[in-house]
This record gives sequence, C-alpha cells and structure tokens, in this order.
Amino acid sequence: MSIDNSYSPSGATLPLEQQRGPAYWLQRAVQGLGTLSGVSVGLLALLWFALTLGAYPLLIPDEGRYVGVALSMLESGDYLVPRLDGLPFFHKPPLHYWLTALSLKVLGVNFVGARLVPALMAALLIAGMHAFLKRHASQHHAGWTALILLSSPLLFGASHYANLDMTVAALISSCVLLGGHAALQMEQGRPYRLALMGLYATAGLAFLAKGLIGILIPGGILVFWLVGRGQWRILLRLFSLTGLGVLLLVATPWMWAMQARYPGFFDYYIVYQHFQRFLETGFNNPQPFWFYFALMPVATLSWTPFLFRRARGTGMQPDGLFAVRALMLSALLTVLLFFSIPSSKLVGYVLPAIGPWAFFLADTVIRQTQRDGEAKVARRAVWSLAVGVLLCLVAVVTMVVRPQVNSRELGRVLAAEYQQGDQVVFLNNYRYDLGFYVPGLMGVSVMGRWDDPEIMRTDSWRKELLEAASFEPQRGALTLIDRATLRQQLCRDSKTVFWLIGGPDAVRQSQVLNHAQRLYEDQRIALWRFDQDDHDFMCGGTPKVVQPKTSVLPDR
Repeated sequence: MSIDNSYSPSGATLPLEQQRGPAYWLQRAVQGLGTLSGVSVGLLALLWFALTLGAYPLLIPDEGRYVGVALSMLESGDYLVPRLDGLPFFHKPPLHYWLTALSLKVLGVNFVGARLVPALMAALLIAGMHAFLKRHASQHHAGWTALILLSSPLLFGASHYANLDMTVAALISSCVLLGGHAALQMEQGRPYRLALMGLYATAGLAFLAKGLIGILIPGGILVFWLVGRGQWRILLRLFSLTGLGVLLLVATPWMWAMQARYPGFFDYYIVYQHFQRFLETGFNNPQPFWFYFALMPVATLSWTPFLFRRARGTGMQPDGLFAVRALMLSALLTVLLFFSIPSSKLVGYVLPAIGPWAFFLADTVIRQTQRDGEAKVARRAVWSLAVGVLLCLVAVVTMVVRPQVNSRELGRVLAAEYQQGDQVVFLNNYRYDLGFYVPGLMGVSVMGRWDDPEIMRTDSWRKELLEAASFEPQRGALTLIDRATLRQQLCRDSKTVFWLIGGPDAVRQSQVLNHAQRLYEDQRIALWRFDQDDHDFMCGGTPKVVQPKTSVLPDR
C-alpha cells in the first residue's frame, strides 16, 4: 500500500479578506506543523508544557509519593530499591522513579525537576503520533492531530502531574506506533527491522513503567488490528525471537534482582499487584463501566463539537487511509474496554487512548474542510483552539490562586530548625511530600494502630506503609510504631529533639502534645517540637530503654 503524503483538502487558499485573520494564521500553523519533523513538534510541545511546570507545589498524595520515592533514590544513592519512608515500595516498577531521580539530579530539587518527566512523555506521545501520521496518513492529519493534542486539557494536565500515568501512556503509544509502522512497512515491502526491534525494546520499557499492561495492551491492539484486516502473515512476522530477547533483557533483570533480595517479591509484585488488584473492588475511585467512554469527549472538550457536525455530514470517501484508521480504532477501543473492566477507574488510565481520539477528531476536521470549505472550518477551529488553550491556562491559574493541600509551609518551618539526628513522628497521618521541602530528612516514624485488620481492606497510605514494612520487618518496626512505643521513645533519650506532626485537634488526643511547643498550624496539619525541657517535665526520673515492638507487622 502506498500513501500519498501530498494529500490536501480542497479550497487550499482562504479568501483574500480572510488571509490575515485568526483563521488564516491557524491554517498556516497547521500547515507548518505538518511539514516539521516529529522531533521538532515534540520540542515545541515540551516548551509549551514546561512554561508552567513550576507554578504550584506538589499535589498529594500522588506527586508527593512518586517524587518522594525518586528523591530517596537520589539522596541515598540506592537506585535499585524504590523506597517509601525508607521501606521497600513495590507497588510500581522503577522506570519512572529512575527518570525522575535523573531529572532532579540535573535540574535540582524543584517543581520543574519533579514534573519534567511527565512533560517529556507528553511531548514524546505527540511527537510519535505526528511522525507516524506524517508517514502513513498526511501532513494535514499530522498537523491537526498535534494541534488538538497540544490544546487538550487532559493531556496538558497529565503533563503537569508527576505520577506514572503519562510515562505509561507515552510508552504504550510508542509501542503501538512502532508496531504499526513495522507492519505497514512489511506490507509495502520496505525495511522494517529497526522499527520491529524498537517495538520490543519499548515494550520492555513499558513493562518497567507499569508492569504487564505495558506489553498486553499494545500487543492486544496490534493483534486485533491485524486479525481484523486479515493480515495473519504480517502478524506472524511481527513475532521475533531476537525481539523477545531484547524485551526480556530490558524488562526482567530488575525483577530477578528484587526476588533474590526479597523472597516474597514475585508473589506480591506479579500475582497480587498485576492480577488480584485488577479484579478486586476495594480500591479508590469506583466508577461505572461507561466512565471512560464519557470521559473522552471531555478530554478534548473544545474540539468535540466537530464530531457532532461530522455525524450530520456526508459519508467517508476512499482515500487509502483504511489501515491507519483501523489501527487507531483498535487502539482507542482496546484501551477503553480494558480499563473499563475494573471497578476502580482513575482518569490518568485513559491517557493511552488520547492519541487515537485526537486522530479521529483531526480526520473529522479535514473531512469537514472538504465538505464546507477551508475558511468556514478554520473559523470554527480558531474557537476550539482558543477555548482549549484557555482551559489549560485557567487550570494553572486556579492551582496557583487556590492551591491544593500540600506541605510546603509546614516543610519551610521544619526545615528552618531540623537537624540531623532529630526524630520526626507523624501522628495518625502521613504527608508524602514533606521530604521534598526538608532536605536530608531522615528518621521518620509514623504512629498509628498498625494491628487494625481494616487497614488491609482498602487502599490507603496506611496499607502502603504496612505492605512496605513487611519486606523489611526490622526497619518497619522502627518506622511504624504505636502510641505506647512513641511515649517510650520520647522518655528514652532526653537529648533527642522530636518533631511531632498531626491534625490540629491531636492535642486533645495525646497527653504528650500538652508538653510540646506548637510551631506551625493550618486547617489540616500542625507541628510540635518536643525537646529536653519537655522531656524533663513529662517524663521525669531516669528513663528505661525499651525495645520497639515488632508483632504488629504482618509476615511477607
């Protein structure tokens, strides 16, 4: 199959009276985007995302958690074991942590360094879509798709959110596009081996970013696409023993290293995290089956009306793009259906579908141009672009003017007086992001009822810490303490300064806080200092050394 990349809609020139208006410049921008390379478009996208990456503090829990794990790697020099509060954290694979740690090392511990990885991955997704469509569809499809993605509120928000979702989406999208390119090259009798090896290598990276779905989702998309088109021979040729070796070389060494160090790793990481969690119902954000199907029109809100105009238009005419449309449809439906099965549905899971969705919007815009003329459609597109960009900027301004819960001010107060050797204790709460604002923060304990069986029944910070502690019980016993152990620690060494962090009303629940100095308080969190003077007043006498309890931690 040969694709004519010179494809252009009719009415290529706007009327003279329109040539210097917004519609004219938008059409010029789309044409310019179409002629650029995928790398150039990716760099433009990165610049657009990077402008506002540092505008507001880290959001908790997710940004604080994932950036905190990466920061612990950077500070400790141990890049092999992801750690949460010093405990092994195996909820997710390590690739995103490695990349974020590298970003923090290069750019420093700041908000831009913390969020650079999702911005890079969003730019990679746009660059990949552009390069693929420019090669296998048309410059107009590449340009319009890139423009729609750049102004998508969902993609813009994901590029500013330091968790794993954007990394996973970009790598899954890269797998699909590399596989699609290799298959189309095979059909056309052109070189394909480099793209094929890229497919397997990227699948290995996707596994290191999210686990098995990094292989299953792109694999399923390509299988459904080729089987649906009757391309059985091409499907068989995509299977490569050399490629499989590349995938295993990229994906498995870290797992084997963790299994060798922690014998229960495979059971927890593969069986529980990959299979049991997929079907269980006790996780956050349960939503109905149709949630993601309703979310997609919102993801590109300002461009979605084009779909309804297209529904009233003429039928599609043959243009040689059946294979490309079929691949995008397979990608869109596979992602939506796969993530609709679990009851827990987080918005970021649908990101691998945003590229194909934008393609169909771009395809609709181009076909409306054929029907209604370039000038009329371009005027509509100007409003769509303006509204999309405005929504993105309003979201940033809102986060600046009305910041979400974070520990920046708490961290500023603590960092001003914290010294190495001090002990920080959270009281029935936990702030993932505190270490980001307090350089060198160590010796953090969390007081709570860790023997409560309800902890393991729902997703929460308590469950994450308790599961992490099960891999290193001795360290866990020092980190996860109960009320009696805290009191013993406070009275054991009068020379240690304790920093106690809890809710503002915690003073009514703890006699200890009656003897401590409160240094910070907002509506959600407070900070107390407990030092030698407080020790003498509360404890008196000569303290006895008591070993911490270990029985509250489950066996792994």
